Amino acid sequence: MVETGKISLFLAFAVSIYVVCASVYGARAGKGDFVKSARNGMLAVCFLLIIATGALIHSLVNLDFSLKYVALNTSTDLPVIYRITSLWAGQAGSLLLWALILSVYSALVVLDTRTRSRLLMPYVVAVLAAITVFFTYLICFVENPFQALPVAAVEGRGLNPILQNAYMAIHPVTLYLGYVGVSVPFAFGMGALLSGQLGDEWIKYSRKWTLFAWTFLSVGLLLGARWAYLELGWGGYWAWDPVENAAFMPWLAATAFVHSVMIQEKKGMLKKWNMALIILTFFLAVFGTFITRSGVISSVHSFAQSDIGPLFLGFIAFILLFSFAMFLYRIRDLESENRFDSILSRESAFIFNNLLFLGAAFAVFLGTVFPIMSEALTGNKILVGSPYFNRVNVPIALVLIFLMGVGPLISWRKASRENLMKNFLVPVITGAVTAGVLIALGVREVYAILSYAFCAFVTATVFTEFFRGVAVRSGRGENPALAFVRLVSRNKRRYGGYIVHIGVVVIVIGITSSSVFVTEKQATLTKGQSLELGGYTLTFQGIEQYTTDAKNATVAKLEGYKNGKPIGPVSPEKNIYKYEGNREINQETEVALRSTFTDDLYVILMSYGEDGTATIRVMVNPMVSWIWSGGVVLLIGAIVTMWPGGRKEREEVFVRYTLHDRDRTAKV
Repeated sequence: MVETGKISLFLAFAVSIYVVCASVYGARAGKGDFVKSARNGMLAVCFLLIIATGALIHSLVNLDFSLKYVALNTSTDLPVIYRITSLWAGQAGSLLLWALILSVYSALVVLDTRTRSRLLMPYVVAVLAAITVFFTYLICFVENPFQALPVAAVEGRGLNPILQNAYMAIHPVTLYLGYVGVSVPFAFGMGALLSGQLGDEWIKYSRKWTLFAWTFLSVGLLLGARWAYLELGWGGYWAWDPVENAAFMPWLAATAFVHSVMIQEKKGMLKKWNMALIILTFFLAVFGTFITRSGVISSVHSFAQSDIGPLFLGFIAFILLFSFAMFLYRIRDLESENRFDSILSRESAFIFNNLLFLGAAFAVFLGTVFPIMSEALTGNKILVGSPYFNRVNVPIALVLIFLMGVGPLISWRKASRENLMKNFLVPVITGAVTAGVLIALGVREVYAILSYAFCAFVTATVFTEFFRGVAVRSGRGENPALAFVRLVSRNKRRYGGYIVHIGVVVIVIGITSSSVFVTEKQATLTKGQSLELGGYTLTFQGIEQYTTDAKNATVAKLEGYKNGKPIGPVSPEKNIYKYEGNREINQETEVALRSTFTDDLYVILMSYGEDGTATIRVMVNPMVSWIWSGGVVLLIGAIVTMWPGGRKEREEVFVRYTLHDRDRTAKV
């Protein structure tokens, strides 16, 4: 299997080079056979990388310690599931995963576009293959996962303890599906520039791939936050860690792009803006991979260091130079077909929305690379902490939430006074009443009040849109429930987007509550002593220890009560692993978590003494569950948006309704 994997990798590299050459030559010379051959070659690359990945997984599962990668990332104590997930625990394996996912995306694009544009698609395939060439080169010649040891190891070093978590079995793959998925709309954009096909065709073809990548980026970020919350034992879920930021930046740019392309589709505007956005999004995705894999930053999420940094920097520089050179070459062909009529229009709201997303992305980028730049220029690393990121991004986030409610209510082209008064009356009153109630209840944190008020405003906006659509259909004799289903099914993009907005609102409420109103207490307890916080009482029962093949564990046994009623045992742990893992970390904290929809009881064993005492840190985090619930709602909305429909469902039935707004048209 090892030799099969090696051969498959080198063949994938060679075939990828052929696909680039054959696609470009076939397109330029009008040789359809070469174009077809290149498309088949892309399918072959996918098949070869599946074989190579299968060969490495086989070696990991069967603990073939003759391979350096297996010896560094597994050990005999690991369950099979963690032997498989060690595929992406190290440098070489994660790069192989990147290339594999890219090849699967490329193969699906080839199969999905068999009968589509003969002018555009050869260049799209060539760009995807060129990206594949870079990653397969790294795997073949720099970080080969099939590199053998001079002498087979007797035992492996084991998997990093903080990676031995169920969420780490799915979080990296989910995030990579988002990272790598951005390559597809980028390839369509570059294909449009290279072929000169600069209409809406590339936007239409790449739309579903953009939404797909954005969805997985969103879910991947939430799964990563959940992992950090459970595994790192500090009570939070987001610390503006450089690797967190590396995933967050392409999400911000992709979100701007998802919104911006709507204006190009509907109004023929922002063509230059959208092309620049997709280039920027892909750059940030590759930059995020560079941050994670190069070792240039220190992060609890960064599990590999090697010498691939200069190669990645060269690739990033090539992407920027080539992409923007093509952009400038075609810039005259990217003129908008229409102009803005008024600042009070939906088009303007989208522009402000995009500028804020890019402003946030730039702020995060600056805070992430500043320590690297300061160390390179002065020799001193100046760290940028959470206060900077919060001070810059919290106000931006609040304005974005507000605009999320404005967009659906304001008219295209130019909003009339009647439009503004009628459509904004209920949402504005809802937001104002929410703020007033919070102030009356004693809430004084300005950001919290604004966040809740804006979330109420957006919620009222979305429900108003659903109510109006259902009312129109019900007025034609449809049952309200049936009217709702048909309303959504006939315009999935619009109403699926509204569901996504509701998911974002729920997430923001959870973030606001758990950030502003968290309470905590730390105490050293002897047997029989209790600690009280936020209606919870924890009574210390003593220390217990046990051992397994993988670790030695120390457990603090506590009995929990909420408002005097028992809630069962609460048992935080400290573990010392017998195999040090590939970052030489052999200690791990297992928090005890009792989660409800209103709050989380989060208990950490800080330390313990030989006299049987234990130092316990207790946190009560309000409404953290809303974050994960909002993620589920967001995912449902994204699925609705991307869900394919039958021919009848794809037919759009336009019903005009006027409520002192003649320009307002709803697709129902």
